[in-house]
Amino acid sequence: MSRSWRDAVLAVLAGFVAMTVVAAAGLAFAGAGDLPGGAYPQVVAAVVVLAAGGSVELSGGAGFLADAQAELAVLPLSVSLAGALAAGSGFLRPLRGRAVAGGRELLSRAAPLVLLWLLALTGFALFARHTFGISTGDSPIGEIGEFLDAAPTVSFRADLPATLLFGLLWILGLLVITLLVSRSAPLPTGLVRFHAAVRPAAHAVVVLLLAYVVLGALIGLVVALTRGRAPETLAVLLLGLPNLVWLALTLGLGGAWQGRVEGPFGLPMPQLLDEVLRTPDLSTLDVGTLAERDPRAWWLVAVAAVLLLGTGFLAAVRSPSRVRPWQHALHLAVALALATLTVCLLGRIQAQVGLSVLGIGEVGGLGGSVQLHAVLWRTVGLALLWGALAGFLGALLAKPVQRRGAL
Repeated sequence: MSRSWRDAVLAVLAGFVAMTVVAAAGLAFAGAGDLPGGAYPQVVAAVVVLAAGGSVELSGGAGFLADAQAELAVLPLSVSLAGALAAGSGFLRPLRGRAVAGGRELLSRAAPLVLLWLLALTGFALFARHTFGISTGDSPIGEIGEFLDAAPTVSFRADLPATLLFGLLWILGLLVITLLVSRSAPLPTGLVRFHAAVRPAAHAVVVLLLAYVVLGALIGLVVALTRGRAPETLAVLLLGLPNLVWLALTLGLGGAWQGRVEGPFGLPMPQLLDEVLRTPDLSTLDVGTLAERDPRAWWLVAVAAVLLLGTGFLAAVRSPSRVRPWQHALHLAVALALATLTVCLLGRIQAQVGLSVLGIGEVGGLGGSVQLHAVLWRTVGLALLWGALAGFLGALLAKPVQRRGAL
């Protein structure tokens, strides 16, 4: 086996092991280990498929008696982040310590990794399928279904073509982002001239996103240790921590999301989000609506301002001294706007479950929906402005600091 294939095997193995461990732990804390029919491994596989950009379809019914409608579009970003960090590190490890690498060499290292990644994702997708029975309690559909041996069920299975397509985009995007943000990875000769314009700002924005994750993890652990409900809190941390903290970042920038929660299930935590969104009509989620219920929401703005100023300073310190403040402002504005757009697209939630009897109505207590999506023009536009301001101020603060001519 050539060195590039060996390195690709290690990177893919590291990525999927990391995602599987995080998904399994999160689901275990969420109580998935008690699922009927030994479905726990299949659910873990489904979460890994979703985390790697794949698609999982839900369906169900009860013969001619009832029809179950189900839809799920959510990315467990804690699992995705674990896989991205592990696979990205594995891809970069053999390339470190060099300033320039030929495009053919980078392609020869990326191609085996992408192929093996898709093969591993195929295996997880084929394993991610199961059928659950739905408990209807004492409802008429339950009694009739029991009599006719037509109990309602809900099934899930990975959509293999969609999973491979979006999984390909996921791993290609990861490799490109890894090369953009790494300070030690080599670039092809033709792209070296973009080094000073792209990498410092891109690296600083990734550090900002990871800082939010670390801060959120610390807060979550304190909550788990001091306020009870530790298993539920740990489940959220292990499955959806970036979903929450990057949402907090966009809200701190002044952005807005719209959504609605209906039915017996909703957003796991914090409870404040569920309260704002549990309305008859579509609700707007921003710092103002949160502060109406809890004035501490204004701290989101303060935290964002402080961390963004640090981001601007870091980007300026890592840039060549010839870069002017207005250029820092432009670079960081674009980087933060693109990162915010990505967060908005990855953080959207669409989940719905319903059971209709003979197509004429839903069984009470078994239906519900959760939807949440960003107001893109407002959120990305404000990120552009914040990035420009933070980049300019960061450049001014970094002037007294000795800077090198290259990263």
